[in-house]
Amino acid sequence: MTPLMIGFSGIAVLFVLLALRVPIAVALGAVSLIGIGLIRGVDAVYGAARSMPYAFVAKWELSAIPMFLLMGSIAYYSGLTASLFKTMRLWFAWLPGGLAVATNFGCAGFAAASGSSMATAASMGRLTLPEMERYGYNPGLATGVVAAAGTLGSLIPPSIMLIVFGMMTETSIGKLFIGGILPGILTAVVYTIMIVARCSWNPELAPALKERVTWSERLWALADTWQLPVLILIVVVSLYTGLATTTEAAAVGAFAALVMAAMSRNLTFDVMQKSVVDALKSTATILFISFGAIFFSRFLTFCGLPQYMAGLAETMAYSPLLLLLFVGMIYLILGMFLDPLGLLLLTVPIFLPFFQAVGYDKVWMGIMVVKFIEIGLITPPVGLNAFVVKGIVGDKISLGTIFKGLTWFIGAEVVVVVLLTLFPDIVMVLPNRM
Repeated sequence: MTPLMIGFSGIAVLFVLLALRVPIAVALGAVSLIGIGLIRGVDAVYGAARSMPYAFVAKWELSAIPMFLLMGSIAYYSGLTASLFKTMRLWFAWLPGGLAVATNFGCAGFAAASGSSMATAASMGRLTLPEMERYGYNPGLATGVVAAAGTLGSLIPPSIMLIVFGMMTETSIGKLFIGGILPGILTAVVYTIMIVARCSWNPELAPALKERVTWSERLWALADTWQLPVLILIVVVSLYTGLATTTEAAAVGAFAALVMAAMSRNLTFDVMQKSVVDALKSTATILFISFGAIFFSRFLTFCGLPQYMAGLAETMAYSPLLLLLFVGMIYLILGMFLDPLGLLLLTVPIFLPFFQAVGYDKVWMGIMVVKFIEIGLITPPVGLNAFVVKGIVGDKISLGTIFKGLTWFIGAEVVVVVLLTLFPDIVMVLPNRM
């Protein structure tokens, strides 16, 4: 059997293992090490297992991940995000579907602190779903907006997915972060337009709130939530101006979250313990999956699959749009079954030669890949964010109702992808000015 045949056979076995619910880190590592052994022998397996995990974790850029995770954990457990939905509610409740719009922008704000889609959906869902239920909102609309807006955690900086993509493709993580700002805002705006249009057409989806809110109440609510916008601004400005590298910005963000928690008198030993443990658990999970992914990348290199893919990509280079559609469909299909980080680590080594062959900018492609994975998070039958929301509502709302509500948001995502494809400067204008 040739190395190339071993490579394709390994990919087939990998998908079988994933279908059998084998953890993705174990599946990636087992297939990769066995494949390397078949191609290069036992000594190569020993060498890879001994050196590659250390070489990966020794990268200085990687320290940004636990720092950003710690920043988000401190912000959450110290209550910096607790008043976010209340503020959004006071500002947007007058719109048709105002609570859904407030949830949408609240998720966007929380995403900028957490960097995780599922954490955003879980945290904001607990705050917003009881409120929308109390006011008689359509269950599909209420659960759909939480699950869909939660995906902004993958795009709005600091995004863990963008850090991993940048490390795998040797792309500037700072530029990826800045490149995700306008697409993230665009997604939230398109969601808002869709919600307002639907609720204007069918007011029964979201009964109007009959309370009057004064401007002084809105302004006081903003004063109560100043910490989170300032925290986000510190990270973004330090990256955009070049005052700090991604790792330095992560450390500054974590320290700033610590200071703000202390200023609000919420920095207790329990908060610190929960924040550190949460960040450590998340970091360990990411690293474990990443180890399997780097073994998989080395296996693909040994079997010659990247070179084969690059040659195949040259035949498709005449139609970059066709390639983008092909890659997008693959991500949407796989996104129905795989967790987002595992999907990213699994596919980037395979698709990178395609991107390079057609000359796509890696910053733009990174944003598009994360956008495709976002859509996979809300696509049936296994959209993970839908299951996160299902875990919050329990038996009160069926999974079918949640996915039915999500179809409108999937349509909005298609609009966003088309806009980013037709107008790539939406992604590139800020990174090009850094």
